[in-house]
Amino acid sequence: MNDKIRTAPLTTPEEIADDLRERIRSGELKPGDRLPTQAALAERYGVERGTVRAALQRLQAAGMLTSVSKGSPPKVAPVAGARPHVVQSARSILGPRLVTAFQARDVRLDVVSLTAETLVLSLGQPLREVYERTFVPRSIEVRVMLPRADQRLDYPSPAMGWGHDAALDEAIDLRNRIQGSSHRTILQQVLMKLGEDVGVKVRVEFRTLRGTPIRKVYLLNRRELLLGHYIPGKYLRDVDGYPEPVMLRDVEGADTEMFVFDKADGGQGQALMEAEQLTFDRVWEEVAWPVK
Repeated sequence: MNDKIRTAPLTTPEEIADDLRERIRSGELKPGDRLPTQAALAERYGVERGTVRAALQRLQAAGMLTSVSKGSPPKVAPVAGARPHVVQSARSILGPRLVTAFQARDVRLDVVSLTAETLVLSLGQPLREVYERTFVPRSIEVRVMLPRADQRLDYPSPAMGWGHDAALDEAIDLRNRIQGSSHRTILQQVLMKLGEDVGVKVRVEFRTLRGTPIRKVYLLNRRELLLGHYIPGKYLRDVDGYPEPVMLRDVEGADTEMFVFDKADGGQGQALMEAEQLTFDRVWEEVAWPVK
């Protein structure tokens, strides 16, 4: 692998991934070629092995590398750049992607979801890495759009519909309000505490929309899109304040299948990511209501 002249060092997973991606696309690295070991790449780029590993994982997710692990060096995929059709659940994919996102100098997360529960559950590893000083961003900005708390949602909702059982309706309303409020509070508290403890500039803001979201969206650092669709079904759930499990129309938020689109991949993936980011920005500014 030949070094090219660079005007600036490559120190983030995104920059290293972009460099390797260009080498693959130019033909310098051909299908079937093995890359150097992670240790050799870390020395070449002057970074920690974890930074190299995060870059390689990005390229594996984009279908450009195979066999990315701590063992043998990865290979350039037979058809480089052909993203595999395999998707992962939100609970599986978001944590590792956040670890990579938090290695940027300025972290920016834009989220649209039903409750923000998956985001809260996925922050453990990236926050741990920051506390351990594996990497420390300069700033973290998080914007989250959620459904309004003063409305009845299409899900979770009674399987028979609203209005058949007043006690159940009230219990579900309370459940939805508590879920939304608790996850907002946790997210706000853990990120603001991180800022105080580590010295990172943190900003967390929530806004709300009318209606029930049909998609789960994570925009990471304005360059990567994780997109999934809520699939409604009927599930037997426990509802606090109601004496027995009840059938609800609901979704499996953490198990939502997520598709990944990276701005650096070009083509339709880049176009979709940019369109989603523009939509988020405009809805945030023109439509969504600040949470008081």
